[in-house]
Amino acid sequence: MIRKLDKSDHEVCFNLLKTKAAENLFIIGDIEAYGYEQEFQKLWGEFNESGELIAVLLKYEENYIPFAVESFNAEGFAEIMSNDSAFKMMSGLKDITEKIEPYLDKHLKRKRQLYYAKCTRLNISKNNIDFSNVQQAFPHDAEALVELLNSIPEFSDSTITVERKRRGIENGTSRSFFIMEEGKMVSTASTTAENSLSAMVVGVATLENYKKKGYATNCMLKLCSDLLHEGKELCLFYDNPTAGVIYKRIGFEDIGLWMMYTYC
Repeated sequence: MIRKLDKSDHEVCFNLLKTKAAENLFIIGDIEAYGYEQEFQKLWGEFNESGELIAVLLKYEENYIPFAVESFNAEGFAEIMSNDSAFKMMSGLKDITEKIEPYLDKHLKRKRQLYYAKCTRLNISKNNIDFSNVQQAFPHDAEALVELLNSIPEFSDSTITVERKRRGIENGTSRSFFIMEEGKMVSTASTTAENSLSAMVVGVATLENYKKKGYATNCMLKLCSDLLHEGKELCLFYDNPTAGVIYKRIGFEDIGLWMMYTYC
C-alpha cells in the first residue's frame, strides 16, 4: 500500500532512511529542513502486508527521489510522478530508479550517470597531516570561495552564488575549508546538503598554478575528519575515474551509481 506520509510517520520514516544515511542524504536533509506539510515538498511511503515501511518517495519542487530496501511498487511510484504536472526530474540510486523508469510516460530529455561513494572512516591518520595552513570559512569568505570556483574550468557550469554560499555557511547546511597563498585563496573543499546524519562533499578545487602541492587533499581531509568526528557519514559524486582513485585512497568506497533524469 502506498500513501502520503505526514509528521506522525516521522519516526518510522527516519528509522528506514538512517539505515543508509549517506545514500539518503537529500531525503533526510529535506525532511529536516522542511518537514512533511509544505506545498513544494511531499512524501509517500509504501508499506508491506505486515505494515512495515519498505520504500519512500520524496517530491521536492519538480524533482523526485525514491528509496527502497526491497522489492517495491515501482509502477505505483511512477504513477504518482506522471500525474504531477510539475514533474521534470528524477534522481536516485540506479538499482531503484531503473525500476521506475520504464513506467514513466514523459519524454526523457537527458540521463546522466555518476559514481556514488561514501566514507565512514579515513584511511589516513589526521595526526600525520599538517593542517596549520587550512582555514575554515565563515560567511564573509563566501565571495572569495565563489570567485575561486568560478575561475576553474571544471566548475564553469556551477549555479552556486555568493548569496547561496553565504546562506549555507550561516545555516549549517554547508561548510568550507580553504588554503591561502600569496594573499589569495588557492584551494578549497566544501560540503552541501549537510544534515544531522550525513553530508555531501563538493567543490574540491585548486587553482592551476598551485596544483600538486597536496592542498586540495589537505582541505578535504580536514573537512572529512571534522564531520566523521561528529558521527556523520560523507558521500560524493564523481564521474572521473582518476578522481575516484584519489577519493578511495582517502577512505571513500563506491556504494552504487547515482542517476539523474531530466524530462520534458
